[in-house]
Amino acid sequence: MAQHVTDFHGILLYRRDYAERDFLIKFFTLEFGKKIFLIRGAKKRGFKMTADILPFTVGSYVGDIPDQGLSYIRTARETTQFQGIGADIFKNAYATYIMSLVDIAFPDSQPLPDWYHRVYRALELIDEGQNPAIVTNVIEIQLMPAFGVAPQLQGCAICGRTDLPFDYSESYGGLLCQQHWSADPRRLHLGPRTIYYLRQFSILDLDRVHHIKVKPSTEHALRQLMDEIYASQIGVHPRSKRFLDQMQDWAPRLKTPPAHDEDD
Repeated sequence: MAQHVTDFHGILLYRRDYAERDFLIKFFTLEFGKKIFLIRGAKKRGFKMTADILPFTVGSYVGDIPDQGLSYIRTARETTQFQGIGADIFKNAYATYIMSLVDIAFPDSQPLPDWYHRVYRALELIDEGQNPAIVTNVIEIQLMPAFGVAPQLQGCAICGRTDLPFDYSESYGGLLCQQHWSADPRRLHLGPRTIYYLRQFSILDLDRVHHIKVKPSTEHALRQLMDEIYASQIGVHPRSKRFLDQMQDWAPRLKTPPAHDEDD
């Protein structure tokens, strides 16, 4: 089994207790995809890399990385934490859900440099205070092909037209133009703003996003749409999503993020 002692860049996806003094940590690495690392002695007092393996850490490391199986970190070179995410329960919940989806969507040991950058940018936007629900929607929409679901979101799934009002049809796997709404009596009856953002988010480059402002009603409709697609077509509902749903119920009793009152 080939093994490499090499530098790598990683986003910490999760860490788990392992034995009495150790951690298992999963990184989404730029160079090797998702890898699990055994960190021996990580729970001991004075462990030198304690700050480098905290939740929501990103940075560069040196490690022993085999093609398969457990990897090992030798040292950390330069690391930072997404402190805004770590300190805010809402940001934390959305970021954890994004990382859970990415972990489920792709096999381990598959290099995914584009998705590494996309996840990093999503976490960066959430950390900076952009609307975490909308950033999460973008990731959910763009992840769908990785789950084997690639809805037609730019034109009508039947005729390809792009110049008429649209609605979403699960039966036809994407948008239907107004001319073909009668083809699916069970279409979702989405509003035009929801359709607009659905189409835009499917091709949005997060590097070009610096400000996000969406009406609460549209945000709610997007959330319902994503929940419907992920439940009925993808079948993925990680534990972090259940917590996120519960958190929405707590929101009225907690300090909520600033309201987003108007679409740009």
